[in-house]
Amino acid sequence: MLNTAVLLGRITADPELKHTPSGVSVTSFALAVNRPFVGADGVREADFIDVVAWRATAEFVCKYFRKGQLMAVQGRIQTRGYTDSQGNKRKAVEIVADSAYFAEPKKDSQGENRSAANGLAWGTGIPVKPPNIEKDEPKEEAEQIEITSDEDLPF
Repeated sequence: MLNTAVLLGRITADPELKHTPSGVSVTSFALAVNRPFVGADGVREADFIDVVAWRATAEFVCKYFRKGQLMAVQGRIQTRGYTDSQGNKRKAVEIVADSAYFAEPKKDSQGENRSAANGLAWGTGIPVKPPNIEKDEPKEEAEQIEITSDEDLPF
């Protein structure tokens, strides 16, 4: 059987780390995931998808992600039943996250994205040295290959 979900969306609220009675870390949050089309009224709708992360993934999410950040999540779809406070049987559908990833560059203290263009490695805040390019060095010309049939292709 195959049950894999991959989402890319913005986190809707700051995640909060909780612990089960046995001490296992857990967090739940929602991702706002844009639909791939624009409605008849010209507005792009979004789905708000519930995500649950456990253990190290939960700790990672709570430590590094905040409301509004773009996040990629890989996991599986899970359903569970429960009874609400009025005694009605309900069903919840959520993504159980196996891993979470940064999906945009880290922002600096002024809210601007950091990138290699301003001397920082993408999403890390680690300074990078630009490549040493000599302006007066002659550029090597790429070898031009003329292909006249499929049999001339190198693969």
